[in-house]
Amino acid sequence: MSDWIDAILFAVALVAFTLGMSSIVMGFMSNKEGSEALHERIEMGYLGVSALVVCLLMVYVIS
Repeated sequence: MSDWIDAILFAVALVAFTLGMSSIVMGFMSNKEGSEALHERIEMGYLGVSALVVCLLMVYVIS
């Protein structure tokens, strides 16, 4: 049963890592200008860092 839990935690970590990295990259690829661009970059950066923290937490739980 422990193998199933580890597999699920690994899947969550993998999805969180993918979401985090893609959000950070999308934050840099914004075509908007002015305060709207800053708002989008902050939002995407926050989502990306949060997802990477969740990924690191899952890796810690697995080990």
